[in-house]
Amino acid sequence: MAPAPLPLVPHWVAGAPRAGDGERAGDVYDPTTGRVARRVAFATPADVDAAVAAAVAAFPAWRATSLAERTRTLFRFRELVAARSDELAAIVSSEHGKVLDDARGEVARGLEVIEFACGIAQVLKGEYSESVSSRVDVQAIRQPLGVVAVISPFNFPAMVPCWFFPIAIACGNAVVLKPSEKDPSAANWFAAIWQEAGLPDGVFDVVHGDAVAVDRLLEHPEVQAVSFVGSTPVARHVYETGTRHGKRVQALGGAKNHMVVLPDADLDLAADAAVNAGFGSAGERCMAVSAVVAVGPIADELVERIALRIAKVAVGRGDADMGPLVTRAHRDKVASYLDAGVAEGADLVVDGRRHPIAGDADGFWLGPTLFDRVTSDMTLYTDEIFGPVLSVVRVDGFDAALELVNANRYGNGAAIFTNDGGAARRFQTEVEAGMVGINVPIPVPVATYSFGGWKQSLFGDTHAHGAEGVRFFTRNKVVTTRWLDPSHGGIDLGFPEND
Repeated sequence: MAPAPLPLVPHWVAGAPRAGDGERAGDVYDPTTGRVARRVAFATPADVDAAVAAAVAAFPAWRATSLAERTRTLFRFRELVAARSDELAAIVSSEHGKVLDDARGEVARGLEVIEFACGIAQVLKGEYSESVSSRVDVQAIRQPLGVVAVISPFNFPAMVPCWFFPIAIACGNAVVLKPSEKDPSAANWFAAIWQEAGLPDGVFDVVHGDAVAVDRLLEHPEVQAVSFVGSTPVARHVYETGTRHGKRVQALGGAKNHMVVLPDADLDLAADAAVNAGFGSAGERCMAVSAVVAVGPIADELVERIALRIAKVAVGRGDADMGPLVTRAHRDKVASYLDAGVAEGADLVVDGRRHPIAGDADGFWLGPTLFDRVTSDMTLYTDEIFGPVLSVVRVDGFDAALELVNANRYGNGAAIFTNDGGAARRFQTEVEAGMVGINVPIPVPVATYSFGGWKQSLFGDTHAHGAEGVRFFTRNKVVTTRWLDPSHGGIDLGFPEND
């Protein structure tokens, strides 16, 4: 008997699943077993055009919907996501491979942005100045852009889309989401929840696929803005292509996040932080710590404490500490850095290939790995590995540590561990990174602030969510008003242009 056909993840257009016009599709794996679990439809340009057309049709009515009604819809959406968060976490875990605790944490951080968007009436109040001239008042209002696109990565299939679409929708826009083809099902889950919450059909649409779908969104004349998260090369392509077609673009790229440990730091705290920040979600996160900068004489002791903790990391599925990587190809690429690091002269302290695994032998596993005596010219340091590989770089003093961090081409996040307030203050002032942690290894801002890096970690000048997110999804309009004075019978007696 022929095997039963695998289920297909369809697009979601105008409030209903859409199989698509094309024949291309991709495999979606269960990373814990290495087996294909389902297929996902790959959009043709015509599929993208259909989704954008649905969003264009839905936009005028949604824009005209009162802030009060938009807010009620957001609150219903928030309640449904919160009540079914375990369901969403299970979907994320099954396709991405991250353990359930990591998946639940991802959903919780996404909910924070949804909750921020529920207060949209407060942040869209605008400005007003009375009598700037004779009988002349001025007000500034923020209005939605129209149809906006969100292109999100595989590593956070629930949280990263939530950085954008709740705010975009709350501001009155219509959204077309293109999630990663590696773990697409969370996007369709969101679409169904939006419909249950009462969002009009077409305000939130989903297209799946690869570069064909991305490039059509970047070129489509009805798409006004694009939000992207992914690698730096693709972020550059998205930014350059989107802006060339007249779009507003925020493209968040790669990272090489440093954690500086000063000699006065609590080494147990620092070692715990390095392990949690380096190996959580198998290192597949843009805020993962990948370079620990050990300052002065504490390097040997710090490396020893990190290694001891790595030995206790449980790698497996479900309730383990760390799961597999997302695909076999990515696992093999990350594993190749272990041999490259040894060949370049780094000390392989803990080899993740030898770590005990509680899972199917065909899963995409690689245990936590630790290198010492890494230098800034090694590929271990220069490349964004995006996996469970932690490098220790040794420097002599604070100035050398700061210089190392600032010389890196990325500027996403940086952290310092110290009990010296003066050193911490200087670090936060002088380090060239968009997000800084002091005794906090992963300084992801809360939803009321904005997320984003500097240098090659960001293309464009607007960060995600918070106040900057609201500004990105709206445009400013200034209205100047002049009314005649009724006490003069409607006769204009003033000359405001000369006032």
